[in-house]
Amino acid sequence: MSDDIKQLVHETESHMNKAIEAMDNDFHAIRTGRASPALVEKLQVEYYGSHVALQTLATISVPEPQMLLIKPFDPGTIRIIEKAISASDLKLTPNTDGKVVRLVLPPLTLERRREIARHVHKRLEEAKVQIRNQRRDAMEMLKEYEEGDLISEDDHKRGKQEIENLTHKMTAHADEVAARKEKEITEL
Repeated sequence: MSDDIKQLVHETESHMNKAIEAMDNDFHAIRTGRASPALVEKLQVEYYGSHVALQTLATISVPEPQMLLIKPFDPGTIRIIEKAISASDLKLTPNTDGKVVRLVLPPLTLERRREIARHVHKRLEEAKVQIRNQRRDAMEMLKEYEEGDLISEDDHKRGKQEIENLTHKMTAHADEVAARKEKEITEL
């Protein structure tokens, strides 16, 4: 296989991995019934006129399986952190004692678990579309390489097979990541 094809396969794999990583990062922010700092660390807080991630303003810990503890570096930011949590779509009520913010995660209802599972499936489909788009782009590049006499017909066929195998591998990996998240959601 030519160096051009190897480079194309490598770049395509990199782009497909990024689609899966983005999906996985989105999954970390989905509430599953167990407390996780990832649930709030990317939450945008308005701080001196600009929006910053909560993790830049406070430490976030999990003292109990159903509780998050947010300790601001500057105690003066407690009110804006509370406001950001209340305004978010997390549907959590912050409790504060003036020094820390506590978030108690209530158990998820069956209906809410199903809703979250549907969101996971939707996000999985989006990632698969991105993977297929990368496959399409790679196939077009292979065709251009062959038409420009950069590769032979046999190399074109081998490259197409390589891209197809990569696509199947990445789609299966995306399915595994989503299945893990779904299992996490359905566990009581």
